Amino acid sequence: MKFQSLFAGASICALALSASALAQDEAVSDAGDAPQTEDGEVEYIAIPDARRIDSNTILVRADRTDSGLSLSDYTGSATIVSAEEMEQRQVRDVADVLRDVPGVAVSSVAGQTQLRLRGSEANHVLVLVDGIEVSDPFSGEFDIGTLQAEIGSRVEVLRGPQSALYGSDAIGGVVAYDSRSFSGFGARIEGGTNNTINGAARWGYNLNGFDVSLSATVVSTDGEPNARPINGGGTRDIGRDSYTVSGKIAVPVTDNFALRAAARYIRTEGQFNDQNFFLTGPTFGFVVDSPETRFENEAIYALVGAKLELADNRWSHDLSAQLADITRDTFGAFGPSNASEGDRLKASYVTSYRPTGGHSITFAADWEREQFRNATPGGFAFNGQREIENVGLVGEYRYAGERFDFSAAIRHDINDRFADETTFQVGAGFNLTESTRLRASAGSGIKNPGFFELFGFVDGRFIGNADLTPEKSTSWEVGIEQSLLGGDATLSATYFDATLEDEIFTTFPAPTFVATPANRTTDSNQRGVELALSAQIAEQWSLNAAYAYLDAEENGVTEVRRPESIASAALTWTAPQEAASATLVIRHNGSTEDLAFLDPSFVPTRVTLDDYTLVNLNARVRLAAGLYLFARAENLLDENYEQVFSFVSPGRSVIAGFEATF
Repeated sequence: MKFQSLFAGASICALALSASALAQDEAVSDAGDAPQTEDGEVEYIAIPDARRIDSNTILVRADRTDSGLSLSDYTGSATIVSAEEMEQRQVRDVADVLRDVPGVAVSSVAGQTQLRLRGSEANHVLVLVDGIEVSDPFSGEFDIGTLQAEIGSRVEVLRGPQSALYGSDAIGGVVAYDSRSFSGFGARIEGGTNNTINGAARWGYNLNGFDVSLSATVVSTDGEPNARPINGGGTRDIGRDSYTVSGKIAVPVTDNFALRAAARYIRTEGQFNDQNFFLTGPTFGFVVDSPETRFENEAIYALVGAKLELADNRWSHDLSAQLADITRDTFGAFGPSNASEGDRLKASYVTSYRPTGGHSITFAADWEREQFRNATPGGFAFNGQREIENVGLVGEYRYAGERFDFSAAIRHDINDRFADETTFQVGAGFNLTESTRLRASAGSGIKNPGFFELFGFVDGRFIGNADLTPEKSTSWEVGIEQSLLGGDATLSATYFDATLEDEIFTTFPAPTFVATPANRTTDSNQRGVELALSAQIAEQWSLNAAYAYLDAEENGVTEVRRPESIASAALTWTAPQEAASATLVIRHNGSTEDLAFLDPSFVPTRVTLDDYTLVNLNARVRLAAGLYLFARAENLLDENYEQVFSFVSPGRSVIAGFEATF
């Protein structure tokens, strides 16, 4: 492709730029200049996508270093949801707050919550939790519904291909959850509708670079029916219990050498309903009450790392290793029905040199091995172990000037199963005035087929295709950010255009019509507009709003589960001295196409899911120093809606509780 070759060449040239090319511009301050709390911790300021033109908003996942990157210097599209915003909206499931990020579509059923960025597929999104890749090697994606918000946590979202920095899983973008440093003790307990009881506790100690924290969350609910009330059905409650324990530690060995480690354990148990695929009856293809069907998911994640700073902290060396071990089991009326075991080992070396003048040059090398075993009982599937290895080499150049920013990255992946691939990313930003910033970027992405697609899971129901080739994407975007009202409001607008080749889809070939994946011979196109507004509209009032329009089509046919329009608004009132606060959140999801299996041939038919609007309202009152009473109502108007065909979503719920911090 001429377009790809052009920008890949530009990336290579950019890596060779001399550090003196733009040395006349003054360097922008880094994370060390960011505002700090009383205990010296960096205070992260978050303005979703629409951003103030300063260097004090820190984006820590936009490059491969952890030294921090000014959001105002970033040349792509990014959103930060701060710990303050998470607290204001009383976020418990991280997936919920991602609905407020422009370009993010969320669809959820019991046992699986998916993210789609800018019309990409759910397995095109790389999810990082405290720097650890958390996707399941079996499906190639992470069930974001299992990620519970810890006290003080924050989220970053990078939209558009990030494969040049992060490899295959980041073809659509990156979602990074960070539990952050925490000094002191915090706990909350709450309960309400559907016998819901949630709890969280966090302890941390931070002094002179030594940082340690422990956290635990519990979510338990009896739930409610998720099947339509057809022929007396739709009465079985679908509940879940989720437990998370995590910890982090950072130890400064010397002034320029530090060690770190992080670990997380997640266990989720819950009920789910099957679809009726018996050939007779009016509920064929619909979700029906399915007694005794349930799932158990368990995941262990860990990371260890060491960092060395040389040349007055301008040259860093970071070596890390991480693992992920995920098991998934489902059960039916007659015992175990499906099971999978997946694990990932990854080692990374990242070195970055930051000379004077706002320049930085980074090199990274990744080694990754993924293993998978289909543990489904009954002899209906191959139960042996499969394995895939990958080596990735990354080069990146960044320049952050007083008015002009530039970045370029290139990555070469060496695959043991697929052809080697090269991806790129290049972007530039220019401060036209003190209040107006223009930016543009282009990039390519790659997504290797997953174990599920290559090898299937149950013979006779889904047959794998070992001849699949990777999906490839090329995209570009342009954006403008405008500061208004003397900096009290910021508006941003972005237009993007992406083309996906060799898209993997499910086909049902005759004469058996058994499902199997294949690569499309036609292109999938995604283009759209993202708008975001952040405003301090009065001394005690703030507003964050977002809107995204998406046109996602494959060969002229609308892609499923990608709503054309998504909008959200969060209005927050805060009393003087923060003695009380209240937040109203409105989220609108436009109508969307989905697939329904209503024909005994199992060839899917297309259906349209109605649009819906969710209204959430919460309030919080300080009873004493460090002690708060809070309450919230979710789906306040009791909207009846479906995110996936025939799966009814939860109705109104009311929760109340206490929170204490010391």
